[in-house]
Amino acid sequence: MKNKIALITGGSRGLGRDMAINIAKKGIDIIFTYHANKSAAEEVIAEIEKIGQKAKAFQLDTSNISSFDNFFSELSSHLKSENGTPNFDFLINNAGTGIYKPFVETTEQDFDAMINIHFKGVYFFTQKAIPFLNEGARIINISSGLARFTLPNSSAYASAKGAIEVFTRYLAKELAPKKIAANIVAPGAIGTDFGGGENKTNEQKRNIVSNFTALGRIGEPEDIGGVVAFLCSPDAGWINGQRIEVTGGMML
Repeated sequence: MKNKIALITGGSRGLGRDMAINIAKKGIDIIFTYHANKSAAEEVIAEIEKIGQKAKAFQLDTSNISSFDNFFSELSSHLKSENGTPNFDFLINNAGTGIYKPFVETTEQDFDAMINIHFKGVYFFTQKAIPFLNEGARIINISSGLARFTLPNSSAYASAKGAIEVFTRYLAKELAPKKIAANIVAPGAIGTDFGGGENKTNEQKRNIVSNFTALGRIGEPEDIGGVVAFLCSPDAGWINGQRIEVTGGMML
């Protein structure tokens, strides 16, 4: 019996890296994209191969919609040669960047960057992926706690994530004939390099976040990957159209 396959965007660092490794621990082979850091991608491949699963990385800018046809052509050729079919089972739309700017200082260029990578890119990447998803596949979109609670200086990023949450519910409805489930995982503040590493290096911000989080600390990548991996397991088969917030109880 062939292993199932997950495609993760932005899998070389941070949350995506942890997702890839945790999903591989479920006996699932991994395809992931990386933006620029090839050496980081190769390290993730080595980690997954140590677990005993196959892994392959492709370079992709997920905000560049014109590149998607070429990407899926390359991906389908690889999967056909490896497995005899271009299809896969899980799509995790994780890739993204952040900006921290007041609304009054956010430029059209800033806004377009957030929309392109977090909403428009996800929308059309998912559309291109649908023909390759097996019946009964799962789609997991990554949102943010900021789509529920409001902290200053994240209006463009959070608005794009709000759009993704609505989009995911539509996916769950419209892809039901193929038995494809679509869900959202919404992390809180996580200590990674995301958005310039604010949550990793800014001690003042880390203390503030810890104080209004019920479990009393900032999140780490390993707090998220296992939840995404769970949604790729048979145990999560009846979860559909849902938003799962993983914040340690922020802003309750």
